[in-house]
Amino acid sequence: MVPKGRLPVRGPSRRSSSSTLIFSILIICLFFVLILLALGILSIPRTSNTFPGAHDLSSIVQRTTESVRSDRSYSDRWTEVISWEPRAVIYHNFLLSKSEDECEHLITLAKPHMEKSTVVDSVTGKNKDSRVRTSSGTFLARGQDKTVESIEKRIADFTFLPVDHGEGFQVLHYEVGQKYEPHYDYFRDEYNTKNGGQRMATVLMYLSDVEEGGETVFPEAKGNISAVPWWNELSDCAKKGLSVKPKKGDALLFWSMTPDATVDPSSLHGGCPVIKGNKWSSTKWIRVNPYYT
Repeated sequence: MVPKGRLPVRGPSRRSSSSTLIFSILIICLFFVLILLALGILSIPRTSNTFPGAHDLSSIVQRTTESVRSDRSYSDRWTEVISWEPRAVIYHNFLLSKSEDECEHLITLAKPHMEKSTVVDSVTGKNKDSRVRTSSGTFLARGQDKTVESIEKRIADFTFLPVDHGEGFQVLHYEVGQKYEPHYDYFRDEYNTKNGGQRMATVLMYLSDVEEGGETVFPEAKGNISAVPWWNELSDCAKKGLSVKPKKGDALLFWSMTPDATVDPSSLHGGCPVIKGNKWSSTKWIRVNPYYT
């Protein structure tokens, strides 16, 4: 019996057991985190100072592969964000595989049907000849053969946009001196948006290397355009904006619309004149809605 006026003395057992339980839980959690780190499932984030700003192009690094094979495998494919305004990404070695040269396949399909390229009249919406575009080109049907179908499926996986939202491939050929002046891929007329709605994205695939010139230039891109590692390799035309050098097998994805579904003026782009060599490319325009062919 406890004497009156005194509080009972409690033993340390309850407090001790609670501390032991908390300590055990912490040890288990730490052990679990260490396992995740070891397996590569979890990584320690870097400080905010190590991340480049949205327009800091100096962080762009041209990666190279160690492969010395004449044919490139799927393991050599990788993506590189080059701009946020406009949103643009390069998918390196998108078209090259061990089994078949997909670039040559598209060129072979297109060659017998090449004609002088046209542009869209912004008033009538109809095609017309123009000096701003001096290449030759032709269209391939969507799903024209198994190779085309495979590439279109790969584009859908890359963009997260359905195959049936895409127009057929347009294959283009630029000889020395030929170019395409800066333009928008989105439409400014109602006629061309009746089928599929507005063009929201473009995938431009380079089917050949170009010795000099032929770059894709974005004159209205935001950022320090001269900070890119390949600046000294560019033609004078390409130095008027953020530019991408043609490399056989690479694919350039850029968006003509912003995430709020308005057209993006910074997506203005052009094809610089070829100075030396030939340029082959293929374009896939992707619509907001299904495009019926």
